[in-house]
Amino acid sequence: MPHPDPQMTVAELNHFFDEAFDTPRGYEVEHVEQDRLRLRQSVASLMLRPGGTVSGPTLMALADAAAYALILAHIGPVALAVTSSLTISFLHKPQPADLVADAEFLKLGRKLAVVDVRLHSEGTTHPVAQAVVTYALPSGTAS
Repeated sequence: MPHPDPQMTVAELNHFFDEAFDTPRGYEVEHVEQDRLRLRQSVASLMLRPGGTVSGPTLMALADAAAYALILAHIGPVALAVTSSLTISFLHKPQPADLVADAEFLKLGRKLAVVDVRLHSEGTTHPVAQAVVTYALPSGTAS
């Protein structure tokens, strides 16, 4: 079942993140539509493990950020939505290149939102990781 149309644009989401966080986040929302969002993370040398692979914590943070951005896009700029669960599967070695996160709702309810996030390295189509992220929503924010 489709969810409501987004309440925030790409520009509004990026502006919200710029204002809400004190440190540079390294990612940008690229696209938002009903039920879906794309986020891009620039990969810096600090995010790499020996052997040139992107670290697991970097992938988990990106999956969480993509889920949060998708939720905010649909419920509006509600800073108090919080992660309640994140399960991730690492599937392939990420390349030391930009990461792309494609997030899609599995559920958007009144109290919980569940988001499927697939991550891939720029220039590849196979996912390097897949996560299911659950957020607890503040009262009165979703349908």
